[in-house]
Amino acid sequence: MRLIAVSTLREFGVKHPDAKAAISAWTAKVKVGRWGMMSDIQAAFPKAKVLNAERARFEIAGGEYRLIVAFDFRRSIAFVKFVGTHADYDKIDALTVSQF
Repeated sequence: MRLIAVSTLREFGVKHPDAKAAISAWTAKVKVGRWGMMSDIQAAFPKAKVLNAERARFEIAGGEYRLIVAFDFRRSIAFVKFVGTHADYDKIDALTVSQF
């Protein structure tokens, strides 16, 4: 999949070094992913929470951080919509947030 906002994830990893390795691993897995529906995402990331037909939430670094991504399966694109601490996540609407 093509990943939109990779630089945002890199910057987040610089600000939060404890998340850097987990973000890198997540990014690598998404870039080689060939998914056509949310059940494919769930199979690849068993701890991911499917939010609706296009969005999923991922726990990063053991749940310290949250990542929300919207998927366009037809075009094979993953759009990063939010990345932040668990506390930041509690303040947003995961179904509508578009941080980037």
